[in-house]
Amino acid sequence: MDFYIARRIEEKCRKCNFCTTYIDCAGEEQCSGCGACVVACPFEAKVLEPYEPREFVEIKINGRSLSVPARITILKALSLAGFKISMIPEEGSFLAPCQTGGCYSCLVLADGKPVRSCITPVKAGMEIETAKEKIEKFPPVRLISGFQPHMAGGVGTPFEIKRIFYYIEVACFAHGCILRCPTCQNWDITYASFGRPITPQEAAKNLTNLRYKYRLNRMAISGGESTLNRRWLIEFVKALKRLNPDKEARIHIDTNAVFLTKDYIDELIYYGMTDIGPDIKGLRLETFKRITNIKDEKLAKTLWQRNWQTVEYLLKECFDKIFVGVGIPYNKELISLDEIYEIGKRLASWQKEVQVCVVDYRPEFRRRDIERPSFEEMKKVHHLLRAAGLKTVICQTRQGYIFP
Repeated sequence: MDFYIARRIEEKCRKCNFCTTYIDCAGEEQCSGCGACVVACPFEAKVLEPYEPREFVEIKINGRSLSVPARITILKALSLAGFKISMIPEEGSFLAPCQTGGCYSCLVLADGKPVRSCITPVKAGMEIETAKEKIEKFPPVRLISGFQPHMAGGVGTPFEIKRIFYYIEVACFAHGCILRCPTCQNWDITYASFGRPITPQEAAKNLTNLRYKYRLNRMAISGGESTLNRRWLIEFVKALKRLNPDKEARIHIDTNAVFLTKDYIDELIYYGMTDIGPDIKGLRLETFKRITNIKDEKLAKTLWQRNWQTVEYLLKECFDKIFVGVGIPYNKELISLDEIYEIGKRLASWQKEVQVCVVDYRPEFRRRDIERPSFEEMKKVHHLLRAAGLKTVICQTRQGYIFP
């Protein structure tokens, strides 16, 4: 098995200090090789390089002694111990979706305390426990930030409300994501792993207080990716419903839709989710890979299939239960107009009335080379989707929304 440490490419570094300020890291001299800084650097100035371990330490995993290279992550140690590591829930696998320290789905107990296995280095004598029943004695937590009122809303916000030129909902943002989109518009939240994690109850209380402060009925969570920590999100929705039992309260989740399953969606609806906004990242697998930057062919195919399975289930089975709005990205460098039209045809075959919101992908994060689509381009996208049979199409443009 290869071992890696992160190194800085000085000629690419712009001294933005994201890797030293927002990532929970001991620095290059104590690098664990977790790779969080490599994924997060907007200028791709950090890389993982192989190295030969020079010292080993003794640890225990579920009572079994193991000699491992010093300072590797607990997640790497689990892999050395024979655990199958997966970014998606799979029978017999250890789940680690974001692997950058934001979602807290990969918790283990280290010397009796819950820690993130993806970024926490091993120490000599450390005793690690992976038993779910022991971990779940502690309350679920994850990094959540950006509690604020919003004027634009999200993909799962009805267009009638988007017409209001004032605050329309209160929102918060979950750190961590399973995707690696080069155009990520919230990358500074998505990849930030430093900060105090909070419980679902605390997050729900913060959002509810904002709701009443701004006299709004809509409460939303976006990301990053909000669905990665299922236990946390279910408890969050429960807590929001308990604090907001009135019929006017709307609980809105925006998602990239690659992690959800039918039973997960059903559970969210059962406990109080009223609105959802899944994104589509491409009709074709190659487009999905280009937009998400998922390199592993098997993982990319699985996530792409889940993306479409989620949207199909929401439109065919849940449309009369909750509000569903579907997001589509557009930039000519990432997806063609022909593919946009084909997406529209597929969505219309399932539900013509679904609200579709097209987001004009702008220069951001690692794709600062692209140009934001013009107003005329977005008008053409709007026309194509209407021609595909969709009744409710919104297009985001540099001049504001094009409404149905």
